[in-house]
Amino acid sequence: MHTITLINGDGIGKEVIPATEQILLALKLPLELRYAEAGFATFEQTGDALPKDTIQACETSDAVLFGATQSPMGKVEGYISPILSLRRRFNLFANLRPAVGAQHVAPLQGEPRLIDMLVVRENTEGMYSGRERVEADGQIAILERVITAGASERITRVACEQAMSRRRKVTIVHKANVLKETCGLFRRVAFDVAKNYPDLEVEELLIDAMVMHMVQRPYDFDVIVTTNLFGDILSDLAAGLTGGLGIAPSANIGAGGLAVFEPVHGSAPDIAGKGIADPRAAFLSAGMMLAYLGYTEIAEKLRRVVYDTPYSGTTSGTTHAVLAKL
Repeated sequence: MHTITLINGDGIGKEVIPATEQILLALKLPLELRYAEAGFATFEQTGDALPKDTIQACETSDAVLFGATQSPMGKVEGYISPILSLRRRFNLFANLRPAVGAQHVAPLQGEPRLIDMLVVRENTEGMYSGRERVEADGQIAILERVITAGASERITRVACEQAMSRRRKVTIVHKANVLKETCGLFRRVAFDVAKNYPDLEVEELLIDAMVMHMVQRPYDFDVIVTTNLFGDILSDLAAGLTGGLGIAPSANIGAGGLAVFEPVHGSAPDIAGKGIADPRAAFLSAGMMLAYLGYTEIAEKLRRVVYDTPYSGTTSGTTHAVLAKL
């Protein structure tokens, strides 16, 4: 028996996570499913975006399936994104974001080819370190970009291990020609780790060149490893190349124990409550969760079914279509 905590969060999270619960129940696996509260709405109601009861539920779970969080654009005193809090609290240093299944025709480059890439994003530091400050009466805002050898080493190791079970190619993405200390450190450590995997093909690209090459030849990439902000941006580009955020899942994993799975799409307040959210990213995230828990064959079946099922135009219609094929 595995215990799963389901967190709707905000916006369309309240629609796609209950839809995913239907999928999980239909699979008839030994899972205990329970709900907990988190998100900006929870913060507005209780003053805490990640209440203690939710933390306790996560601590006694095997995995968490998180819907979405609505983070305000401006600073709100006391508010910290619950997904960021979960990543830091449980040391979920690796963010895995696959982009699979769509075909892409690069300009003047012939027949369509299949895209199947995995962005492995460092999840705990970089430009999301939280070290921001304002000076000169609010006229200067300063951010510290934190890159450590330890975090660079462990994220590269995850990427290499992932690549060993895929097409055995790793692309290290950085901007070391300009960010000589931070990206320079990341690059050096990444190549040192990759030397321990002689069966891998290892290449490097600057982040700006990487964006261009992903658009021109996305099918050439297998596993991409990079720092936090670069990984966030590249994974959304990968989603755009393969059908959009509606089919973009992700996993937040660490050295073992709890892992958190979530669709990449965010809370989408413009469509929340209309019943038209695409639940497939949440379904695919659940599939990643099941694979993590050891239900490999069922996870692969769910993955195939979801990729083979087009969005119907409604949350319920897409859910029923997937259920019919399981």
